[in-house]
Amino acid sequence: MQKQKKYRPNVAAVILSSKYPESCEFFLAHRNDMNGIWQFPQGGIDDGETPQEALLRELEEEIGTSNVEIIAEYPEWITYDFAKGSSHKLYSFDGQSQKYFLVRLKDNSDIRLDAFITPEFMEYQFLEYDKLMQKASYLKKRVYKKVIDYFKNEGLI
Repeated sequence: MQKQKKYRPNVAAVILSSKYPESCEFFLAHRNDMNGIWQFPQGGIDDGETPQEALLRELEEEIGTSNVEIIAEYPEWITYDFAKGSSHKLYSFDGQSQKYFLVRLKDNSDIRLDAFITPEFMEYQFLEYDKLMQKASYLKKRVYKKVIDYFKNEGLI
């Protein structure tokens, strides 16, 4: 009998710059703990938290601001397994189940990657779609394309 996999509930933010909708630039950040890995902010959902509450908390923790407008959410949870043999800090889970949100950074938002003691990211950029897909971690590209294509098809991007 195969054991049932255990997935950590998680949120992820597709952040558009405050220039949206005039300009469509995506926030992408370089992880502090993994050399060369660029990704969207993401993080776990705590017990008793809604996905929207977790999103705002994670943004505050990872980029120093939750001053965003939630535009939409991806309708499904996207599940993935951690790489086999990886010594992941979430050892009790087989992977993560993520809920993606499309958000717009509000005007005058101050991104501070050092807002918390151990920063998640060391640097960030706002990139157009093609450059985003070139720079994003190879592990995330397929999911990022799927989510962004959905938002495009819905007329949101």
